[in-house]
Amino acid sequence: MTDIGEASSPSVVPLTDDDPEQAKPKDKGLWRDLVAYWILGLCNNYGYVVMLTAAHDILKDLEGDGDDHAKSAMLNDYGVANTTARADDVTFGYEARPCNKLSTGAILLADILPALAVKSIASFLPLAKHIRIFLCVAAAAAGFLLTAFATVEWVLFVGVIATSFSSGLGEATFLAYATYFNKNVISTWSSGTGGAGIAGSLSYTGLTGLGLTPKTTILIMLVVPGLEAAAFWLLLRHKDTSKPAELEETKNERTEEIDYNTLPEEERPLENWNQRIRYIPSLFIFMIPLILVYLLEYYINQGLFELVYFPGIWLSQSEQYRWYQVIYQIGVFISRSSVNLIQFRQVWIMAVFQFLNVVYFTFEAVYYFTPSIWIIFVLILWEGLLGGGGYVNTFYRIQTDVPAARREYAMMVTSISDSVGIALAGVAAIPSHNAICDLPVPDRLL
Repeated sequence: MTDIGEASSPSVVPLTDDDPEQAKPKDKGLWRDLVAYWILGLCNNYGYVVMLTAAHDILKDLEGDGDDHAKSAMLNDYGVANTTARADDVTFGYEARPCNKLSTGAILLADILPALAVKSIASFLPLAKHIRIFLCVAAAAAGFLLTAFATVEWVLFVGVIATSFSSGLGEATFLAYATYFNKNVISTWSSGTGGAGIAGSLSYTGLTGLGLTPKTTILIMLVVPGLEAAAFWLLLRHKDTSKPAELEETKNERTEEIDYNTLPEEERPLENWNQRIRYIPSLFIFMIPLILVYLLEYYINQGLFELVYFPGIWLSQSEQYRWYQVIYQIGVFISRSSVNLIQFRQVWIMAVFQFLNVVYFTFEAVYYFTPSIWIIFVLILWEGLLGGGGYVNTFYRIQTDVPAARREYAMMVTSISDSVGIALAGVAAIPSHNAICDLPVPDRLL
């Protein structure tokens, strides 16, 4: 299989008898890299998750700060912007579905398009890791501050965009840099990103549930960019990215430097932009299944979750939406932490199962036929397991299957896959949400 080369290609590579990741000498400092990558994964995705979990509150602010009295009245009636039921959860007999025409898909687009743009560009730029991570930390902090202190719509969206930029640049950089470390950093990175889902959604839901305002809650979260900086510059053992990716892993093994011309063509680094661009289709085997998995799961999360509502139970509609996000993130965390126990090479199977989830949740949003919210909770957990499994197994395969000289670039290119799927989901979620809102009222709300 053909793969993609690094930005600057060395003239020689180390040749070993065995997989260099199976180096015999024990690396006593390996724990630092593993722990650092877990923390970096957590911090990198934390702000992104918070923005999605806070989507209802962000939309509420957007509607409430305007001069449109009709919008203000809607907020007073239903408690949360863009919901499908009243906040008191006891008044039924709707004559129409009480929906706004703006879904949380709008927040999703603002939260993912900048990440998609920066990931698309990052793979063609040098891996200037210190500059990149400084920008990530600064953008994450700016995103929290702008979101917390926003008084007009455009400032609030700039905050979401800054958070997205930080997450996208961080993911592209950390995945590319991971090729210089032990292969297990991919596992701890993926686990950390899954942990970000639980930490982000639970911390926001928990702190606001304790009575803190969204503004105060988001300001407390400024500690996260500081933790990211500490993990990167103080805990992680840095590598020389001007050397071959495997050199640090094989320094205690027998090495023999050989000319790249003696290697098979598919293992040689690509030396110019034209070769790299022509080579991208060879990564579609990794990218397309991951795009489909994320397209389908985020279509559910941002287009259908807010339309799935159980009136008259112990949770209000907004609380149900938040707990949907929490349970989804728990599933993601479990599966992203499992790659050292079980691996799946056929990620497309997860896309098939995710499509079945889309069918079920679409029928549920239209007909409200599921008898208990606990069934929905289980299905959402399953949805998260599929999404996290697709992510971690894709990048684990790249780390193990792609030749070392091409791994860095392959990681950066493939890292746009989840963002492409999420962006497509945001586009699809808005019209489908609106179409469902125009349908007759389901029996559960009569």
